[in-house]
Amino acid sequence: MAAASRSNHTPAVVSASEARRLLMDAQGLLADPTRRPGPAALYKLIQQMGFVQLDTITIVERAHHHILATRLDGYRPDHLESLHHKDRRLFEHMTHDASLIPTVWYPHWRHRFARVAWTTWISKRLGDNPQPMLDSILARIRDRGPSMSRHIEHNGHPRDSGISAVGVEEAAGAGERGWWEWRPSKAALEFLWRSGRLAVASRENFQKVYDLAERVLPEAHARPMPTDAEHLDWACSTALDRLGVATPAELAAFWHAVKPAHAAAWCRDAVASAAAIRVTVESADGSPPRPALAVPDWRNRLKTAPLPPDRVRLLSPFDPIIRDRRRALRLFNLDYRFEAFVPRAKRTHGYYVLPVLRGDRFIARLDPKLHRDRALLEIKKLWWEPGVNPTRRLLAELDEGITRFAKFIGADQVSMPRNPARTPARAPTPPSPST
Repeated sequence: MAAASRSNHTPAVVSASEARRLLMDAQGLLADPTRRPGPAALYKLIQQMGFVQLDTITIVERAHHHILATRLDGYRPDHLESLHHKDRRLFEHMTHDASLIPTVWYPHWRHRFARVAWTTWISKRLGDNPQPMLDSILARIRDRGPSMSRHIEHNGHPRDSGISAVGVEEAAGAGERGWWEWRPSKAALEFLWRSGRLAVASRENFQKVYDLAERVLPEAHARPMPTDAEHLDWACSTALDRLGVATPAELAAFWHAVKPAHAAAWCRDAVASAAAIRVTVESADGSPPRPALAVPDWRNRLKTAPLPPDRVRLLSPFDPIIRDRRRALRLFNLDYRFEAFVPRAKRTHGYYVLPVLRGDRFIARLDPKLHRDRALLEIKKLWWEPGVNPTRRLLAELDEGITRFAKFIGADQVSMPRNPARTPARAPTPPSPST
């Protein structure tokens, strides 16, 4: 009996290929990309994924459009705008970064609002007595309606017209100059947004248009804040459902809504209540197997999951299946680092390199540049992943995938480097504990 009891509690083994299929299925990469598009299909996809990350970089296409188009042929940016700005089925706020999130979950962001701290960064920009400025900005928006940072002077008083230095800074993108360089009015708007008193009503040229949260999202704003226990259960259970298998740290990192220690406690309770099961996940890169948790029906998910679409796809650097660099290495044997914020001299591949996915394997990575004035997609360089044999068939599939992507971003022609098959990928700098 003792031996049988120990056997019953032995964690099941999930292979790396099974774990990556579970992840890809949960993140919408196994569904038929040729299915009928439209706002309903798009909302279903975003809810399945959990959120879609926003980003300012436009080397080829903004991250949110790229991520969604990778999963849904016929994706239209105006459908996303309608879901966000018109129907209010999506709202904009922070996960690990700025994202669009189904509004049905808005009450859980009240916990995040409550945690927004009055940091040294805020105090340096708003001074020792910031309340008058905050009150002035809130009153201005309450009385005059939705406002952008360019409408407000650094002292919180309204502008009549023109674009302030603050507006110019935002237009440049926080990723380029850093939001730590914002002037006081922009910092105040950001603080009011992050703490839940303002919401993003829309964007103009990708600059935020702020309004009172209760006017942007009246129904969601009126709902009560979930209890701590409800919030923890929601954060961990929805994360596990969207990852398939995960460690407690990965669950905590999915929404960036709970602490790792709290996620670990949830995992113990979830195993005891059969809401999750303990497993051991093997690795594709040769690293030791790792203990993790899986959704209870993981085997059935594998049986019913579609095979990966038979095509080559160029992924955004912000795609959720590669956002966690260590997980991408373990499950896909892909050692990928986003190098836009790495000094030029220290980059291994390039500023905005796209990983290339074929089925459930990464076969290459490429350095693109969209020349909008010429409608030209330039592939500056192409690297094959280790062990990939660039046959004629594979080259043809790659060309088809690049052509499909070029059409989506509005490029009529593509230029490719010479002899791409001769350029192998190099390993970037190994991930640090904080990567």
